[in-house]
Amino acid sequence: MDLSQEEPADWWEVEALYDLCFAPGRTALSSYRLRDDVPPVAQLCLCLWDESDALAGVIRYWPIRVGGQSALLLGPVAVHPTRQGEGLAGLLIRESLKRARAAGWARVMLVGDYPYYRRFGFEKLEGVQMPPPTNPDRVLGLSLTPGAWTGVSGMVTRATPQAAGHKDATDP
Repeated sequence: MDLSQEEPADWWEVEALYDLCFAPGRTALSSYRLRDDVPPVAQLCLCLWDESDALAGVIRYWPIRVGGQSALLLGPVAVHPTRQGEGLAGLLIRESLKRARAAGWARVMLVGDYPYYRRFGFEKLEGVQMPPPTNPDRVLGLSLTPGAWTGVSGMVTRATPQAAGHKDATDP
């Protein structure tokens, strides 16, 4: 397996994998409104290529704001159906979180299944509100620096386009 940063030339193949792995209406989800006109955090968007140079898995991150504080929105993460069950999603998540921490990001959130994501340290976020319709029990967060989610609450909103490379470790 070859793990590399997603390149612009990978876009069509990455989007095809997302289409294959998720329902046709995936772009109608509230999390996609947070991504509109905001570039992803390029150094955290990873592709996993198999021995035959086929795309086996992908992960992307987007800058967001939560109660005025910077955060990362993890997702989507996808693994080709023929490669699921091999631990590739876990590899993508662990490596990208390591890179996010090294880049100076303080907090990450996602909308997902707590029983799956708790193995990576994600916890349910109380007081953090995703745009509707989102089940609040699926709003999860991880502190990349100690206490990064302490006192952070409020509505999740889009980041400004220039915030895509922002390192929020210095946020109050």
